[in-house]
Amino acid sequence: MVAQASRYHAVYDGWKNDPEGFWREAASALDWIEPPRAILNPSAGAYGRWFPDAVCNTAANCLDRHIAAGRGDQLALIYDSPITNSGSSLTYSDLKREVDLAAHMIRGFGLEKGDRAIIYMPMIPEAVVAMLACARLGIIHSVVFGGFAAHELATRIDDAKPKLILTASCGIEPGRVVAYKPLLDRAIDEAHHKVSHVLLFQRPQAKAEMIAGRDHDWAEGRDRLIAQGAGPVEAVPMSADDPLYVLYTSGTTGKPKGVVRDHAGHMVSLHWSMGAIYGMEAGEVFWAASDVGWVVGHSYIVYAPLLKGCTTLLYEGKPVGTPDPGAFWRVIAEHKVKVLFTAPTAFRAIRKEDPKAEYLAKYNLGGFRALFLAGERADPDTVKWAEDILKVPVIDHWWQTETGWPICGNPLGLGMLPVKHGSPTVPMPGYDVQVLDEAGKPVEAGKMGSIAVKLPLPPGCLPTLWNADDRFRSSYLAEYPGYYNTSDAGYRDAEGYLYIMGRTDDIINVAGHRLSTGGMEEVLASHPAVAECAVIGAKDALKGEVPLGFVVLKAGVNALPGMIERECVGLVRDQIGPVAAFKTAITVNRLPKTRSGKILRGTMKKIADGDPWTMPATIDDPAILEEIARALEGRHSAG
Repeated sequence: MVAQASRYHAVYDGWKNDPEGFWREAASALDWIEPPRAILNPSAGAYGRWFPDAVCNTAANCLDRHIAAGRGDQLALIYDSPITNSGSSLTYSDLKREVDLAAHMIRGFGLEKGDRAIIYMPMIPEAVVAMLACARLGIIHSVVFGGFAAHELATRIDDAKPKLILTASCGIEPGRVVAYKPLLDRAIDEAHHKVSHVLLFQRPQAKAEMIAGRDHDWAEGRDRLIAQGAGPVEAVPMSADDPLYVLYTSGTTGKPKGVVRDHAGHMVSLHWSMGAIYGMEAGEVFWAASDVGWVVGHSYIVYAPLLKGCTTLLYEGKPVGTPDPGAFWRVIAEHKVKVLFTAPTAFRAIRKEDPKAEYLAKYNLGGFRALFLAGERADPDTVKWAEDILKVPVIDHWWQTETGWPICGNPLGLGMLPVKHGSPTVPMPGYDVQVLDEAGKPVEAGKMGSIAVKLPLPPGCLPTLWNADDRFRSSYLAEYPGYYNTSDAGYRDAEGYLYIMGRTDDIINVAGHRLSTGGMEEVLASHPAVAECAVIGAKDALKGEVPLGFVVLKAGVNALPGMIERECVGLVRDQIGPVAAFKTAITVNRLPKTRSGKILRGTMKKIADGDPWTMPATIDDPAILEEIARALEGRHSAG
């Protein structure tokens, strides 16, 4: 098959030459209660506001629009739960009915447009229903990852001040049931803001105790509404810049930052991205293997696929262990998934358990079109492995909780550009990406710098932080006036491809040389015995900082760890040079990660430096940090 020439450059230039015309056309694909006349008000907000005079409803565009077009019987949501050995599916008409029933319940608690509701739920269809019901009513939802510690939930309750919390009795992890209700009760007790109502979905794996007067049973309320003949709920008209949701991300002060997403810009950008970037058409199955508690879940499990009219897949399981490293292949084959979006961590886990991809041979992935990776740097070794086994495009792309959709990517829908391993390719329309020096001036190709986006940010990006405009400006806009500071570092090559080498604080200074730990990780990952790795900069009295590498070996590797560690040190010396001062690699059984798969390099660095550290709220398994501390103690005592 001859590859088609990419339309990317023409489309990007079209946006650059007429940004308002570009977004006007993108907006025309959606339904509006009052269509936008103005596209951008540059004087509103911190950097301008999109579609300032428009009125719309996101949930109506996710559901009603497709039903009106005659596609109510098409599947909207597939729920696949190997962890409970169950599954189900909902058509667009089914999903609309469930959303209406949930909206009746929410409204019955006295919530009105502009009120807040926290959603604290596992990966079950009711989580999606809750989000869409809130959107339908103009209730601002804040999804908190199910199973989050009580204190972290309490801080979000105090910041969002919800009238209602929607939850479930438990989440389920491999080998254990996580009871949510005790965590929720403790969080409500700790929070200064008192929540009036809790709507709880009882799962059969763990029944929760109810508190009379405050707690209400989801299934009982739903059944009562059906018996009463409850009808549809009208979608509430929302101004373009009314908040759709608040999603909390970690702040440097310890106080979480509430990223705000508006209605209009969010739905326009996500709808555009599904076709142009991910290459999806209405009716096709899209799978984002993430969690609704993270931005990927908001954007690409719930809103974007439904805005586009796709079938979205909600997966309650893991890439390995539920039941084996063939879990992803089974889901793709069984549900005819066209495009999968997941974190590189998932593929490193699969590769570690099944390096020869023997489980893949059991499944027919004939209709599978592409794999997208994001969430952390996709090391070239993992990308090449995925390309080799899947025989489809493997597309690294880059974005943030704050932006809500990709900053850089290789646009499948516009025709792919040549792949350069290690690069998420090029900026998407809407993003004028620059690499800046410490004075805020653009640097030449090939030189490392801070990556920033020239203002205004495109539709769909955060307009501010929840009740914290000043913090928004100081966190993101102050360091480089006229730019949004991504806090990521990297460089651009002569062809305009961007290379994201890590967070700004992942650039270490070794005896005056600015070096990327991401570049060293690429080298370590290329070792045939290494499944995954992390490099941090540890304090050093002589050089200021020195790199310290941690490697996890693939299953079935028989070589002695000490030999592999020496080989890893030699690889970095050969490929980056003595200037890297890379002298230490430590073999560990696993790396500490957040529940979304990001390696906790910052905490590892604090442990290595002997600095005070606190347990990150998002950590998947706290015991791993003790393992890292013991490995470092062993290294120090050996040295």
